[in-house]
Amino acid sequence: MLTEPDKRLLWKFVYNMGWKGMRAVNRFEKRMKKGEDTFPAFLMISVTNDCNLHCQGCWVTPSKPPVNMPPGTLDRIISEAKTKGSYFFGILGGEPLMYGDAGAGSALFDVLARHPDCYFQVFTNGTLLTDDIARRMRQLGNVSPLVSIEGLEEVSDERRGGTGVYRRAIDGVRACCGERLITGVATSVCASNFDDLVSDKFVGDLVGMGVLYVWYYIFRPVGPDPSPGLALTEEQILALRRFIVDSRARHPIMIIDAYWDHEGRALCPAAVGISHHINPAGDIEPCPPIQFAKDNAGDGTGFARGFDGSGFLARFRGWVSERTRGCVLLECPGELKGFLEKEQARDTTGRGSGAGELAAMRQHPDHHLPGREIPERSWCYRFAKKYWFFGFGAYG
Repeated sequence: MLTEPDKRLLWKFVYNMGWKGMRAVNRFEKRMKKGEDTFPAFLMISVTNDCNLHCQGCWVTPSKPPVNMPPGTLDRIISEAKTKGSYFFGILGGEPLMYGDAGAGSALFDVLARHPDCYFQVFTNGTLLTDDIARRMRQLGNVSPLVSIEGLEEVSDERRGGTGVYRRAIDGVRACCGERLITGVATSVCASNFDDLVSDKFVGDLVGMGVLYVWYYIFRPVGPDPSPGLALTEEQILALRRFIVDSRARHPIMIIDAYWDHEGRALCPAAVGISHHINPAGDIEPCPPIQFAKDNAGDGTGFARGFDGSGFLARFRGWVSERTRGCVLLECPGELKGFLEKEQARDTTGRGSGAGELAAMRQHPDHHLPGREIPERSWCYRFAKKYWFFGFGAYG
C-alpha cells in the first residue's frame, strides 16, 4: 500500500478517505448519542439502472430507456453530504461506467471532478474498464475502482449472464493496477464460487496483480432471478469468517467486510445507521437490496430531510435491531414485508414486484450466529473496528 500506488493517489486515500472518514464516523457517533439527527457517515449512491450483464441474485432491473440520476442531483447530494461532514461515497449501478449519454463513465467523472475534497469508490463489473478510463481515474486522484469478480471463468459466465466475463474483468483490474490506482476486488460469496474465491490462491493472485484490497460480501438471493440455491449455509458463513480473520494476519492485502465487529459479533450497516442507499431515481432506501422508500433526494424538499424528517429510516433501524444483529432480509423476509406495508413504503424496484419477491423469499442463514463468534486476531483490524466501525448503541 505504501509503495505500489501513485503517491498523489495514496495521499488522497489517506486524507480524504482515511482521516475524513474517521472524522465522519466520530461526528455520526456524536449525533447519534445526542439524538440530533440520523445522517449517515457514508452514502451509497446508485447512479444508473443500466447494465451490460444479467447477474443471478441482482436486485437491479435495467429499463429502456435507463433511469439515470441527473448529474445536478448527484452533485447536490454530494455537496449537501459534505455539510454534514460526510466525504466518502460508494458509487453503484447497474453498471456506473454506463452512466450518462456518452457512456464510459465520462458523465460520472465530470461530477466527481467537482469534489476533489471527497473520496469515491466505484463498484464496477470491470468489463468496461479500459486504459483510458483508468487513466481518467488517476487524473482525478480520489477514485478507487472496486471490480467485482464472481468466480473463475466458467462460474463467472454463469453467475453474471455473459461470455468471457472473468477475463474481461481481470483485464480491467490490470488496467487499473497499471495506472497505480488503489484498486480493489469485490466478490459476493455464494455456493458456486466459494471454493474458488475463499482461498489463499485467489488472494495471492490478487496480490500478485497489484490489487490492494479485497471485499467479501455474503450472497443475497433477491431480485427477479434470486437463485436461492446459491445461498450460503451456516457452516460456509463460519468458514468465510474464519478465512477472513486468518487471511488478515498472513496476506499483504487489506481484507474488508461489513458484517462483523471486532469481537466477531454480527452487525448491519443499515440497522446501525452508518450507511444508507440512494437509487438512480433519488429514492432513499435502507440499503441497496431493500428497495422500498418514503423519501426522495431529488424532490426539492432538501436531501438531508430524507434522513432527519420522515422517521421511516429511524423506525426501520429500531425495528431491525429488536429482531437481529444480522441481515433482516435473510432472516425474516416475511416480517420485513409486513413492516414495509405497515409503513406504506413505496416499492422502488422499478418492477412493481418487491412485495411479491419478499413473500416468495424463504429464510436463509446469515452472519448472526450467537455463541459462534470469531473475534479479530489482527490488532489493527480490532482497533479500527472497535473505534471506527461498531454498533454505536444500535443493539442496546
